[in-house]
Amino acid sequence: MSHLPPPAGPSNRGGPVATSAPAGSVLPSAGSPAGRGGTALVTGASSGIGAAVARRLAAEEGWRLVLNGRDVTRLEQVAAPLDALALPADLTRPGADRLLTDLVLDHAGRLDLLVASAGVGWAGDFTGMPRARVDEIVGVDLLATLHLVGALLPHMVAAGSGRIVLIGSVAGSVAVRGEAVYSAAKAGLAAFADALRYELRGTGVGVSHVIPGAVDTPFFARRGVPYTRAWPRPVPPERVADAVWTAVRHGQDEVYVPGWLRFPARVRGVAPGLYRRLAARFG
Repeated sequence: MSHLPPPAGPSNRGGPVATSAPAGSVLPSAGSPAGRGGTALVTGASSGIGAAVARRLAAEEGWRLVLNGRDVTRLEQVAAPLDALALPADLTRPGADRLLTDLVLDHAGRLDLLVASAGVGWAGDFTGMPRARVDEIVGVDLLATLHLVGALLPHMVAAGSGRIVLIGSVAGSVAVRGEAVYSAAKAGLAAFADALRYELRGTGVGVSHVIPGAVDTPFFARRGVPYTRAWPRPVPPERVADAVWTAVRHGQDEVYVPGWLRFPARVRGVAPGLYRRLAARFG
């Protein structure tokens, strides 16, 4: 594995950006519109939804995968059997978004699909939340994605095709007790998806917002509090990956996983007072 110097900046907690390609793998110099194969970059691919998305795309013909994550070992374990290029990096580090963009374009020539699935959480009352965790959640779940999209998007627009898939959360649609900052970050991502979609109309670049509820991944263990609700039951990450593929293939703007989650979001939009009373009572 060859290591590149880290971007300038005070933080280096994610380690240096590195490149690693399985022996014999070849990335194309050009791609095709998203949904018909090409080059795809998946962030947060070392586990959970990101890893499931990588495997789902690998099952479709015509895709060459570039995978990003902060855990080098786990990322390599996901990438190796998929013949994917692994680019470990902590995207909250200053300049990491531009360096990752340069690496992807140097290897592939263009990018047809970005699936931004990196995310972290924290559960508990906001008054007891450490400030460092506030900064981490907003940095990973919102700012890092905005910066990466900002670095990649001009190249997609210049090519006249491509798709950006943002992995949100139902917490961003209806807000969840005990997850104030996570809800705020995901709500920001939802607004970004809508605003960016309007801006990109006519460019050939689409934006999809995939909105899962609870997903059976290590996310809950890493946030420090396990998922204890009897309902709704967590869905497997493969179900979210299927929704991502559906959104890419059919150019869908917004997909809830499972689909019934769109109804509480709509109730909140149409009758916010009623929704808040129900949420206060039933959590």
